[in-house]
Amino acid sequence: MVTTDRFADTRGAGKAAAAWGLIGVTALLLNAVVRLTPVAVQGFAAYRLEAWQWALAAGNVAFMGYFEGYRGFQQGFAPRVVARALHLARHPRPLHVALAPLFCMGLFHASRRRLVTSWTLLLSIVGIVLAVRTIAQPYRGIVDAGVVVGLGWGLAALAASAWRAMAGDPPRVSPELPVSTPSR
Repeated sequence: MVTTDRFADTRGAGKAAAAWGLIGVTALLLNAVVRLTPVAVQGFAAYRLEAWQWALAAGNVAFMGYFEGYRGFQQGFAPRVVARALHLARHPRPLHVALAPLFCMGLFHASRRRLVTSWTLLLSIVGIVLAVRTIAQPYRGIVDAGVVVGLGWGLAALAASAWRAMAGDPPRVSPELPVSTPSR
């Protein structure tokens, strides 16, 4: 179901709940960018890379920019987070407000498909992060450079999607709520 909710149509408490959700998700992504950027830079600054390593880095950045940034964040995650924030603004519940960032990420009070997808992605990302931490430089820097580009793209996509929603053009994606939940 496509939502047509607008931030302008909500009361102050609902707007605050939506803002908390969006700021919380943004903070999580920004924290990852801030932590990974020095590691990525170190991989390039402290090591003399061979031509094939530069090619690997360029390929990884392009791959992560497209698949994580554009396909993952811009086309999926960011619009859905904003759609769920809009729903939260219109229908604030105490638990959903308290855990608004998790609500907006679809980690609870979501369709079964969204719950499975969100939790699978989250657990996969945690596993990948743990595995990448074991990689030696400069390869960890090469991997993290792509991740930083994808996350940076994701932050920009989230900001743009939220800005468009505030301007009256909400995302045209379903918030993927449980079947028994009214979408308006």
